[in-house]
Amino acid sequence: MAEKRDYYEVLGVSKTANDDEIKKAYRKLARQYHPDVNKAADAEAKFKEVKEAYDVVSDGQKRAQYDQYGHVDPNQGGFGGGGDFGGGGFGDIFDMFFGGGGGGRRDPNAPQRGNDLQYTMTIEFKEAVFGKETDITIPRTEGCDTCHGSGAKPGTKPETCSVCQGSGQQEVVQNTPFGRMVNRRACSNCSGSGQIIKEKCTTCSGSGKVRKQRKIHVRIPAGVDDGAQLRMTGEGEGGLRGGPAGDLYIVIRVKSHDFFEREGDDIYCEIPLTFAQAALGDEVEIPTLTEKVKLKVPAGTQTGTYFRLKGKGVPRLRGMGQGDQHVKVVVVTPSKLNDEQKDLLRQIAALDGEQTHEHEQSFFDRVKRAFRGD
Repeated sequence: MAEKRDYYEVLGVSKTANDDEIKKAYRKLARQYHPDVNKAADAEAKFKEVKEAYDVVSDGQKRAQYDQYGHVDPNQGGFGGGGDFGGGGFGDIFDMFFGGGGGGRRDPNAPQRGNDLQYTMTIEFKEAVFGKETDITIPRTEGCDTCHGSGAKPGTKPETCSVCQGSGQQEVVQNTPFGRMVNRRACSNCSGSGQIIKEKCTTCSGSGKVRKQRKIHVRIPAGVDDGAQLRMTGEGEGGLRGGPAGDLYIVIRVKSHDFFEREGDDIYCEIPLTFAQAALGDEVEIPTLTEKVKLKVPAGTQTGTYFRLKGKGVPRLRGMGQGDQHVKVVVVTPSKLNDEQKDLLRQIAALDGEQTHEHEQSFFDRVKRAFRGD
């Protein structure tokens, strides 16, 4: 048998830790290793180790005895119960940490809310900008119409389990050196449901649920962005025993656009200008999300300059008005020139006092010469 670790080491606290520090450490580790949450192969063993350590260190008398004798019990009883956990099993602790009312029993026949669903929808760039209405079809679980969710054949009804009397739990009493321990487990007769269905509904095979395809009409608001979530209340899976349905969450994915880019409520784009347009100025036509507009480019505009078209961006999702469109101009250098064009550019360069060196060597030859210091 492997040697037991020090209980304080297991909980990650010092030997002088107070009750609050010990409880806080235990709750954190119990959440981490609870078998209903952690599916690792060693999670259950670690959970038991943490529970055993906490049972001793949190009890004043046991702690004093442990501090004096360690894992050796002078009364030969030993510390820790191994497979059983004091006043309750995994289910009790899971209830305490994850919404079960601090260890109180839950009614297995109470109404239960249905599960939430998630659906990913891909839309076009402009559909996100202006909004869209569409129908989607989703598979989901709904209450069986034949048995109205009871799971029993029509004309019959579930009976209360005679073993657990409808509680869904069985109590196992165990006498230990530290007293009488009670461990609660799911009833083996009814699998924790508290009811026995002798004649099952043939439509749902006694589950009270059926799988269906449901068509849902979706309204996507104007201005929605990539990654946004739309919540549709009550469109998730159906509840059990009259419980409410869950919700449907639609995750929006927006396709990219060939010309426009989006940042928040603003739109960005680039337009090419010739050297003459940038130098002399011009009026150019700019595409926007809804129309084409004229933009005056002043003489001497440099490449990389941005112009703003106010109110030509995306409608604000939670407010009035729209964002802006930002237009970046890029001066395009011609790659092919005829002799007359070359001569005109030489004249311009001469007027500016510039010297030109044309086609005397290739680009790579010029780079080599620069490295040689020529």
